[in-house]
Parts: sequence; structure tokens; C-alpha cells
Amino acid sequence: MTRWLAVVGIGEDGLPGLAPAARTIVETAEVLVGGARHLAMAPTGDAERLQWARPIATTIDMIAARRGRRVAVLASGDPLWHGVGAVLARRFAREEMTVLPQPSAFSLAAARLGWPLAECAAISLHARPVDGLRLHLTPGRRILALSEDGGTPKAVAALLTGLGWGPSALTVFCRLGGPHEAVVAQTAACWGGHRVADLNTIAVECRAGPGARALSRLAGLPDDAFEHDGQLTKREVRAATLAALAPLPGETLWDVGAGSGSISIEWLRAGGNTAAVAVEREPARAAAVARNAAALGVPGLRVVVGAAPEALAGLPRPDAVFVGGGTGVPGLLSALWASLPAGGRLVANVVTVEGEARLFDWRARHGGSLTRIAVSRAEPAGAHQLWRPLASVTQLAAVKPA
Repeated sequence: MTRWLAVVGIGEDGLPGLAPAARTIVETAEVLVGGARHLAMAPTGDAERLQWARPIATTIDMIAARRGRRVAVLASGDPLWHGVGAVLARRFAREEMTVLPQPSAFSLAAARLGWPLAECAAISLHARPVDGLRLHLTPGRRILALSEDGGTPKAVAALLTGLGWGPSALTVFCRLGGPHEAVVAQTAACWGGHRVADLNTIAVECRAGPGARALSRLAGLPDDAFEHDGQLTKREVRAATLAALAPLPGETLWDVGAGSGSISIEWLRAGGNTAAVAVEREPARAAAVARNAAALGVPGLRVVVGAAPEALAGLPRPDAVFVGGGTGVPGLLSALWASLPAGGRLVANVVTVEGEARLFDWRARHGGSLTRIAVSRAEPAGAHQLWRPLASVTQLAAVKPA
């Protein structure tokens, strides 16, 4: 198969910064694709020029229509690291593509600061909520973030300050790697209304101030980390539930009867490029799920308002399913089991005798394990401490056989 599609990383130094092979591909392309800034760096000539449109899928369809011609896509730095190269790689076979990267903005910023890149959190805030930064806030953590525009550093500084991380050091690199490179450094608390060039990369060195709260990414966040109306899987049970769900990189979870969204949120916080869908029939609770997801650094959680199983239609296939409510809905457990691939996990928690009976019946037909989780917490009672038992939870955990 001919490698007709080239994705060329290009820096602020333009064509002179390209390796000879990359420059030849750009100069001999029949079709050049890129943003206005990148296309302005390309040599004038007879090549057809396509500027990225919104939605981006429109331009990708136009690229596909030119299959067989010499197409060169110009992208920033390393196109496969939060770049358009990753999008193209999902559409076109690798045998059709040649990818020629330049140093990424992450690499350049880390080099300027002397930060070991492998020890940094490298994220993108381009077309993504700034709340995604919350996931990485721990003392001493170093974060590199691609900006949406010149106002992103201000938004980052405001977020950090509002969460008690105002002493954190912000270093903003503008137009990295080019003749107009500039650096602005300040603490988050002192950033104020300062605006920088639209093309910038933010480096954050996290420093906790009064009121800062660092949250572990291991399962079992404190209950008060979530907004809820009582529909919350308690901390100890939640940790056991996540262990049973066993998230793996790249997997998708359905959280059915999500309540506060605590299970799907902690699934996403575990990392590994996972995805999750929280299904909740009560609109007020669904709104709380969305607020919790943003507050806990996973604003990408998809929230579906509706009752299962009807609300499940059209959702991406899950690798794991958690049922926190609704086990009594006729046919729900069977529909969820059918949706799973071989090796998929189904975990259901109940607190009522009737719910327990349903899980016993389901297990007799399909297998799996049943566990009763009983937790008591020491709480003050006058001058003394008493053990206060939480409602016992019966948990079904099953893995779908091949």
C-alpha cells in the first residue's frame, strides 16, 4: 500500500527547522493541509491547500477523498502527542501514513526548565475543560499543559488559587522554539489578569497553600469529596467495588443507577485512558454527577439522563458494568450481561433482602461470586465512641466466559 498521507510536525522555526526528508515531502506535496498558521509557513506553489474546518471530521473526509495523491498534513511538534496525527491514525491505516515528528511543546518546555519529562503530567487543555487539571494536583507535582489560547493561563491561575494551590509556580512559554519565544513566570495567586500569546504552553509546579486538598487516585476517596443526596456508595464499599470492576487501560465502564457518580468517577481517576458512562434517571442527581466529575478532575465523564435499559441504546460497548440501582427492573441484569464481551465484568451492589434474593437467583443461573460487605465506623456518642454500622451490602461479581 502506498504511503500517500504524510503528517509532518513543524515548529515555530518553520521550514528551516525541518529535516531534509520532511522538507522534501512538504515541497513536493500535491495537497497541503493545516491551520492558517502552518499553511503560511509552507512554500508557495501549485499544491491544493485545505484549511482545517469545524468539525474536524469534515476536513478528514476531504483528505480521504484525495487518497492516492501526495497529501501532507502540517501539525505542531509531535503530531501523535495530543495532535491531529492521533486523529488521523484512527481513520487511516498505518500502511498509508508517514509521520515525521518534531520536538513537542512538552519536550521543549521540559528542556527549558530542566524537568525530566517522564516525571511530568503532560495534558492538553485545548478544547478541553480546565477542570481536567484538578486530577493532577498533588504537592510537588509538575504539570505541562497545552493551552487553548492566551486566556488559558489566567483560567489555570484562577482555578489553582480558588482550590488553595495559589503558591504554585506558573511558567508560561509563548511561541516555543521560534524567534519570538517569550517566557512569563509568576505564582498562580499573583497572576492576575495577565494575558499572553495564544500559542503557549503552561508549566505548573504544584505547591499547596492553606485549604489545598490533595486527593489520591487510588480507589476510596473520602465520602465528603462527593456532592450527594444520600445516594452514595460509601468509601469502604466503593474501594471493594472498584477492585471487583478491575479497570484496565482503554476500557469503558457503564455505571447504571449512578447516584452521585462516585464509581464512574473513581474508574476514570484510576487513569489509563479509560472511559465511562454514568446513567442516572433523576435529572437532579445527573446534574450532581456532572458537577462531581468536574470537581474531581474528570470532566470527560459522559452522563446520560434516563432509565435503563432504554437509556443504554447507542452507548459504546462496555468492558465492565456496575449496577448501583435498578436490579429489580425486569430484564436489566440480563441486558447488561448480554452487552458485555467475553471477559467483561458485571458488578452489582444491593442493600435490601429483595435485591439480595435477585442476585442469588442470577448467580445460580450465570455464576459469579457473592460477597457481603459489612462496615462499622467509630463515631462519637457523648463522651464516648460507639461503632455505627453502615447498611450491609451484598455484592455480585461475575466475569463473562468466552
